[in-house]
Amino acid sequence: MSRTSTLFLAMVWIAAAATILPSRLKAAEENDELWQTAEERIEKYRKGDIEMLVTLEGKPVANAEVTIEQTRHAFLFGCNIFNWGRIEDPKLEEAYRQRFAEIFNYATVGFYWPTYERRQGEPSHEYARQVAEWCREHGIAVKGHPLAWNFADPAWLPDDPKEILRLQLARIEDCVSRFAGLIDRWDVVNEATEFDRPSCQQRGPKMTRMWQEVGQTEFTKLCFERARKANPNATLIINDYVISPKYERLLEQLVDDQNRPIFDVIGIQSHMHGGTWSNGQIWDVCERFSRFKVPLHFTETTIVSGELGRGRPRPWVTTPEGEEYQAREVVRFYTMLFSHPAVQAITWWDFSDYRAWQGAPAGLLRQDMSPKPAYTELYKLIKQKWWTRETVRTDAAGRVKFRGFAGDYTLRVNKEGIEPVDMSFRVEACITNSMQIELRERRIAETAIQGARSEPADSGL
Repeated sequence: MSRTSTLFLAMVWIAAAATILPSRLKAAEENDELWQTAEERIEKYRKGDIEMLVTLEGKPVANAEVTIEQTRHAFLFGCNIFNWGRIEDPKLEEAYRQRFAEIFNYATVGFYWPTYERRQGEPSHEYARQVAEWCREHGIAVKGHPLAWNFADPAWLPDDPKEILRLQLARIEDCVSRFAGLIDRWDVVNEATEFDRPSCQQRGPKMTRMWQEVGQTEFTKLCFERARKANPNATLIINDYVISPKYERLLEQLVDDQNRPIFDVIGIQSHMHGGTWSNGQIWDVCERFSRFKVPLHFTETTIVSGELGRGRPRPWVTTPEGEEYQAREVVRFYTMLFSHPAVQAITWWDFSDYRAWQGAPAGLLRQDMSPKPAYTELYKLIKQKWWTRETVRTDAAGRVKFRGFAGDYTLRVNKEGIEPVDMSFRVEACITNSMQIELRERRIAETAIQGARSEPADSGL
C-alpha cells in the first residue's frame, strides 16, 4: 500500500470518528453498548454503496441479471507464516498451506536478524522470496518482520557500536530495496519503547548498547529514514507490545522536520496468553492511538486454547474447554476491532500449535493441522458474514444499488440476446462507488449445415 493509499484510508476513518462513542469509558454498561452496537459500526465503516448503470448503445437495459462476488477484503486479515516450508511431514505441510490460503489475505514473514543471517554475508533472502512469491500466487499480501530489534544479537556482530549501526542501516536498505514490489510492508523498528529493558540488555547487549549511544528516538528515526529511501512506496510500521502512554510519548517524538509522523502505521501487539482484553480496553486502546491519524494494525494477536497464563509447564496443551473459550473470544475480539474505523489489519500469532511461540496452544490449528473451533468461527466471519455475494436485476432505468464490504470483486451481467459481460472492480468503504457497464448485442452467425437445406444427392436410381 502506498503512502497515498494509506492517507486515503486514514481520511475515511478520521471522518467517521466524529460519530463514534467516547473513548473514556466510565461504566460497565458502556462496554455492553460497545458490543451491542458493533454490527452497526461494521455496517457503517466497512461497507460502501455500489451504484451500477447497465446500458446498450447508451440506453438503459432493464431486467438484466447482475451477479457480484467478493474476491478479496480490503481489510488485512493475516497471520505469521513462519512454518511455511519447514514442516517435515509433507501432508502436514500441505494442510498448513491450504488452510492458510483459504482464510487469510495477509502474511508476516520473519526477518529476525540473528536467524535470518546466521553467518555474516549469508542472509536467507532465497527462502523469504519463496514464501513471498507463494503468497503472491495465492493473493496474499506480505509484511517483513522486523528489520530492527535488539532482543538478540547476531552471533557474529562486532563490538564497535558505530559499525553495528552501519551494518543495521545497510541491512534495512538491502532488504527493503531487494524485495520492493514483492514485500512492500515492513515492521521497521520493533519494541522501541522499552528497548533498554533488562532482557534486551542480557540477550542483545551489543545492539542495545549501540541503541543507547545513538539515542532511543534518533536510532528509530535513522531506521525509518533508511527504509523510506530504499522504497518510497512501502508502508512502514512501528510495532510495540507497550500500550501505555509511554508508547504514545515515543510516537509523538517520531516526526520529521515538518512535524509529520515518520511511520505510516502504528503496530499494536495483543498477546493475550493470560486472558483477553475487555471490550472497554479494546476500545480505549484504539481510541488513544487513533489520535495520531494513521491506520492501526494489530500485529500480533494471541488467544490460547488451554490453561491461561505465561510460562505454563510443558507440554502446554490445548483442551476442549480451552478451544471453546478461544473460539468465543476470537469472535468477540475480531468483531470489536473490525468495528473500529482506525483498525486496518489484524495478524494472528501463531497459525498452528506446531512450534508455537512459548510452546503455547496459540494456534488456530492443532499440531496435526486440524482446525480448532476458532479457525472455523473466524472463517465464518471473514468469508461468510463479512463477505458480499449478490445477484440482482436492473430496474426499468437500468440501475442496481446495493452495499458491499470494501475489497475486490468480480461481476457478471447477463441479458438474453446480449453478450455477457465479466469484469473486476473495487469497492471502497464509506463512499458511493458508481460505475456504468456497456453491453453488446450477441452476434449469432447463421451457418448452413451441409446438406440440411439442400436437395438429396442423386443416388443414381
